[in-house]
Amino acid sequence: MKPTDTQNPEYYHKVVDCQYACPAHTPVPEYIRLIAAERYTDAYMINWESNVFPGILGRTCDRPCEPACRRGRVEEEPVAICRLKRVAADNKGDVKSLMPHGPFTPNGKKIALIGGGPASLTVARDLAPLGYEIHLFDEQIAGGGMMRSQIPAFRLPEEVLNEEVDYILDMGIHTQFLTYVSSLKEVLDRDYDAVFVGTGAPRGRDLPKLPGRKDADKFIHIGIEWLANVAFEHVHSIGKKVIVLGGGNTAMDCCRTSRRLGGEVVKVVVRSPFKDMKASPWEKEDAMHEDIEIYDNHVPLSFEVEEGKLIGMKFQKVKAVYDEKGKRQLLPTGEDDVFIEADEVLIAIGQENSFPWIERDIGLEFDQWEMPVVDKVTFRSTHPKVFFGGDAAFGPENVITAVAHGHQAAVSMHLLCQEKDMYQRPSPYTNLMSTKMGIHEWSYDSQIAPDHRFVVPQASKSITLVDRKREVELGFDPPTGYKEAQRCFNCDVQTVFTEDRCIECDACTDICPTSCITFTTNDEEEALRKKLLVPAENRTQDLLVSDNLKTGRVMVKDEDVCLHCGLCAERCPTSAWDMQKFFYNVTKAGSL
Repeated sequence: MKPTDTQNPEYYHKVVDCQYACPAHTPVPEYIRLIAAERYTDAYMINWESNVFPGILGRTCDRPCEPACRRGRVEEEPVAICRLKRVAADNKGDVKSLMPHGPFTPNGKKIALIGGGPASLTVARDLAPLGYEIHLFDEQIAGGGMMRSQIPAFRLPEEVLNEEVDYILDMGIHTQFLTYVSSLKEVLDRDYDAVFVGTGAPRGRDLPKLPGRKDADKFIHIGIEWLANVAFEHVHSIGKKVIVLGGGNTAMDCCRTSRRLGGEVVKVVVRSPFKDMKASPWEKEDAMHEDIEIYDNHVPLSFEVEEGKLIGMKFQKVKAVYDEKGKRQLLPTGEDDVFIEADEVLIAIGQENSFPWIERDIGLEFDQWEMPVVDKVTFRSTHPKVFFGGDAAFGPENVITAVAHGHQAAVSMHLLCQEKDMYQRPSPYTNLMSTKMGIHEWSYDSQIAPDHRFVVPQASKSITLVDRKREVELGFDPPTGYKEAQRCFNCDVQTVFTEDRCIECDACTDICPTSCITFTTNDEEEALRKKLLVPAENRTQDLLVSDNLKTGRVMVKDEDVCLHCGLCAERCPTSAWDMQKFFYNVTKAGSL
């Protein structure tokens, strides 16, 4: 293998697994260290720069960073990265003075944002300080999009949502709420220099052909629409017996909201096995903690109606059978059909995009699924002035993905308005700095200890189940946040190897707790991976391969299992190993 090109910023970026897994590439270890140092304001601003909504995401993020966390490789649970984000947000103090303040010098360009959700707000946050006149259109009463209409207040308090949305709107955004855009052509005719569509996936899927659906219509509700009606206080109650169809996070929000609006017996029924449910594990745990039963492997057969009133549903019991490729097939078990009583049913089986307001003769192409054709790099549609992001671009995802889309779409729109090539994307800002302060002294904690994840406290069910706006999770207090932050391995502090200092004494291989360092003869990657002290089986993570050493051998380190403990650098007698902190920040439109 050729020596690893560590000058490429993407190499070390990929080694910081949590940051690499985050769609917005938030510098996770950096802000966790700041939390441990009680620098909550700085930790918040590091977050705000990348993910825009630290307080919101610290409560509601889907946490793609946590399955990637290296702590999860040495014990059962990863670092509670998401909940640490909330620690920064809850203790941040006054941050408004640290944010961009208008009025900004106008640049003569106008941008329209259709939809007021996280993607559009991110675009506004990035472009407003550059002098763009930004007009935001949304049919809701206030900004936030699905964060306001679909995330219940017991998970995301309204005051937290309003605070972080207002940080952006207060930059001088021209808002037109309670305004439904019925024609994209009309918007384009207003001479905007670019238009961003961030309307989400607003249509919930239904079961229109299921027997009894029409007869029971007034007792059946589409999940996301029902959640919105609850959020905007059009709905205040539900029947005592409730069935929620679906296994995703929306279904969990529906069943938990039902418990707060009068549902005494609430049951979630899903076609798939429990382990295959799309809902996050913690969402399922919270639902079951609130006495909600989950029935898996049940396929709906019919809505049962008597004398014009819904009495329940019938289901067929199935079992999951997987082929050699892991593809699942649901087969009937042959058992009797199951009847479950219900006064009302909430259907939360998925969401779809809907663009009836976009004319099909304006040069904007749609694919076979009626989704706009959108470039995955620039987020531009086939219409030169129209960009998409969030769920509107590629289908339902999550808040942090919408934020990532917004950042990249803002870069594209800024390049468009400057008449520059949109594929010449700005390089990330990176820095690599030695953390060695003296002999055996480091600027971070390197001890690898079996620190088990701390449990986030919750308010009592006797309080939360009678008040739908009472937040369930209480968050870590600062002392517990400090202890949880100490579980971080500081994976952004990289092991940097200098060949001409190495005397091949093997001291580093002796002390490495995971045996991830090997001195061997070079070979092709497949063979080299097999002849390491511990074979490197995860091919999604790279090998660190040195240039030839004096003996003709090379040093090979398996980045996948390195714990960044620094013992190799402490043990090395010649400083061939050094620990250097790597900072990576995706460049935003304002840096162009």
